[in-house]
Amino acid sequence: MTPVTASPATSAGPRVPVRVVVVGFGMVGARLVDELERRDPWGLDVTVLGAEEYEPYNRVLLSDVVAGRTDLAAIHLPLPGGRAQVLRGVAAAGIDREARVVLASDGSRHPYDRLVLATGSAARVPAIPGLDGAALPAGVHPLRTLDDAREIVAATLNAPRAVVVGGGVLGVEAALGLAARGLQVALVHPGATVMDRQLDAGAGAVLAGSLALHGVRVVTGTRRSEVLVVGGRAVGVRVDGPAGDEVLAAGLVVLACGTTAETGLAADAGLSVARGVVVGADLASVDDSAVYAIGDCAQPPDGSRGLVAEGWDQARRLAQAFADASRQPPPPAVPAGPRVHLRGPWEAERPSLALRLGTLLATRAATDRGVETRGTDVVKVKAGPLSVVAMGACGAGRTPRPGERSVRLDDPAGGRWVEAVVADGLLVGATCVGDPRVAADLTAAYTRRTPVPADPAFLLLTPVAPAAAPAASPEHMPDDAVVCRCNGVSKADVVAAVDGGARDVADIARATRATTGCGGCTDAVRGLCGWLAGTRGGAGGAGGDDRPGPAADGGTTDEVRSGTAEGIRSGGV
Repeated sequence: MTPVTASPATSAGPRVPVRVVVVGFGMVGARLVDELERRDPWGLDVTVLGAEEYEPYNRVLLSDVVAGRTDLAAIHLPLPGGRAQVLRGVAAAGIDREARVVLASDGSRHPYDRLVLATGSAARVPAIPGLDGAALPAGVHPLRTLDDAREIVAATLNAPRAVVVGGGVLGVEAALGLAARGLQVALVHPGATVMDRQLDAGAGAVLAGSLALHGVRVVTGTRRSEVLVVGGRAVGVRVDGPAGDEVLAAGLVVLACGTTAETGLAADAGLSVARGVVVGADLASVDDSAVYAIGDCAQPPDGSRGLVAEGWDQARRLAQAFADASRQPPPPAVPAGPRVHLRGPWEAERPSLALRLGTLLATRAATDRGVETRGTDVVKVKAGPLSVVAMGACGAGRTPRPGERSVRLDDPAGGRWVEAVVADGLLVGATCVGDPRVAADLTAAYTRRTPVPADPAFLLLTPVAPAAAPAASPEHMPDDAVVCRCNGVSKADVVAAVDGGARDVADIARATRATTGCGGCTDAVRGLCGWLAGTRGGAGGAGGDDRPGPAADGGTTDEVRSGTAEGIRSGGV
């Protein structure tokens, strides 16, 4: 960690707080501040610079906003406790590393002992004809920010046809969302199959068939594309695909072509930048031990998948490291210049964060392939009735490792494609299209490292009664059943929050962070909240609905009604 210049707390006087400046108040930056405040690190003085004027919001749910399933007002994240100084609408303009000062867009200066870059990423605009000007033509929108979502929703009122460029997770979600609003939608992707980073050809074909059933035409294998513009406004997209040259008429073009890390601030400060800010396993820059990077803007040794769970895990690890360091005497000064990470305690310089935090790394351990990230690499498409989940070893370009064994269920007529990859008695990867129940079970087995059956083919089948029999009440759910996979919130955590005074879903979100990830657990949390209110004599509520939860009255939430939460069956795992 960065040398702390102040003295530790002694009988002579209190310790001077360590100044932490966080640049970025998005999902990862806000999570870091919240993690710091939850640990109550009395030795830290935190200042946050957020370029957007809005309160932090859940970018993961922007595709739900486009689909009309979620209101804009519902995607704001719970604010941290308020002890940090948060400057919204104030961007970082430069970093003076020698003076350890961040220069802000409003002219203010913010000294730091530790600087954390959580600048995120920006939507990538492909270099194709029609998009080569300084500004995007009217009718062309990326989907990255709150303003982007607003503009796309407004455009759907006057555009009966839309083209989504980019067939990754966001592109699939956006296309389905626009189709749900009644638009004629085409999804254009240069790869051989949609979601080719997560799906191989068989799974991609099944997904394409499901998209067609939901009103989305899929055009893959496009060699060239061009946005057609007339009078400054987009009127369609020309593609050169397997069927030859074709024009797709559209008054709305949504760009879902990936992201580029926001590294300009770091590069201008002389820090090493590649795909992101180059950091070690301790998330510190390889050039400056006082500067850290987390989330989309960071490039750790084991790479980055661009998933929010990965950024949240980094925020948790860094907050724990800062909190631990704030309670200890300062280490000796470290010479300036590049340094090697993950050095042992027997070597010349102090051991890295990854070796010092033994307790923390019990769940995120350093291995010969980097820090363990199992559970942060689960990809789930949020698209109403369409179910696509992938994790670990998956995708068309995957090279099987020695000892891996794959079993597969290929059922295109039934809209299902499931593959499980096992090694050393554990599930190390899975792909599931069209079967949410099996997907939930595979996710639980993967994230919990549950031993797999001797015959892994059983992983592909949904168990029959009595294991999957509906539970009569949430009371029959095990306490360790995971209600919110994104944040690792169990039934016991929800119960503790209600016992601690939480009265509705918003209170539970503030106490546990449940529902602030993909949002798929909201109904389950509401059901538990309503059930707990009834069993505790009306002490709580479920967003104004005091009826028993779905498990008690036969509602719509599969996770609670069947005694499962994110794939954990009523008997527990």
